[in-house]
Amino acid sequence: MPVTSTDQSGDAADLAGRYSRDGFICPLPGIGADAADGLRAELESFEQHAGATLGKLPGQYRAKSHLLFPWLNELARHDAVLKPVRAIFGDDLLVYHVTCWLKEPGDDSFVSWHQDATYFYLDPAEHVTAWVALTPSRLDSGCVEVIPGTHRRGQIEHGTRPDPANLLSNGQTLAESVDKSGAVALELQAGQMSLHDTYLVHSSGPNTSGHRRIGIGISYVPTRVRYRGRTRVSATLACGEDRYGHFDPEPVPKANADPDAIAFHAEACERFFNNHGYARGNAKT
Repeated sequence: MPVTSTDQSGDAADLAGRYSRDGFICPLPGIGADAADGLRAELESFEQHAGATLGKLPGQYRAKSHLLFPWLNELARHDAVLKPVRAIFGDDLLVYHVTCWLKEPGDDSFVSWHQDATYFYLDPAEHVTAWVALTPSRLDSGCVEVIPGTHRRGQIEHGTRPDPANLLSNGQTLAESVDKSGAVALELQAGQMSLHDTYLVHSSGPNTSGHRRIGIGISYVPTRVRYRGRTRVSATLACGEDRYGHFDPEPVPKANADPDAIAFHAEACERFFNNHGYARGNAKT
């Protein structure tokens, strides 16, 4: 059984050192339980209005969701989330991508063992994901699991193993077998968060619990980073200043999924997914 991560809060130098050594930090205080409960209420209120028979966030709204919902845009620029990221990459940061990771009770969906850098096309590959828990995320509910230190190997070869239950749209999976004996489960309480490096090997299992698991994955890059895809894509300034202009700027949505936000979101996702070869309307990253 994977080891559970222990408290890794600390000052900036300590956080940067642990991140460099292990490729992840978990748990971090994050936004707190009350704020997480409030954001979950925002999400589930929208889900109810989106259609009583739907019962959950539409798939096409699960990617780059900060372009649709003001409360998610604010979360991506929240001081408590940005503080540990700034300790690693400095003060000039962009939000490159946001994903709503939802697993319903008894959901058999999973995420295969992979590295984010494989399909994010960033140069240099300086990218960190802040995973913010809006509900408890435990091993039985399909929390993120990581193999510490694998980020130091750099890019590892991947293959494609399509599976309808895999939340990675093309089934991106490490081509080599994974030694899971040293895996660490990044268990979080609601409001806590973790960070993991773009090269860190990680996955997550099915939600076998009786509770919904909701996490928000926010991908940050320093403003100096370039995108290597065929088509120019967009990003949101999270903090500091963008002196490079490698990405098109993104507007802040005025209201939940208002017409302007929906139109820009559709265009941004079209460019992003076309570059990455994903299925349209698919929120999987």
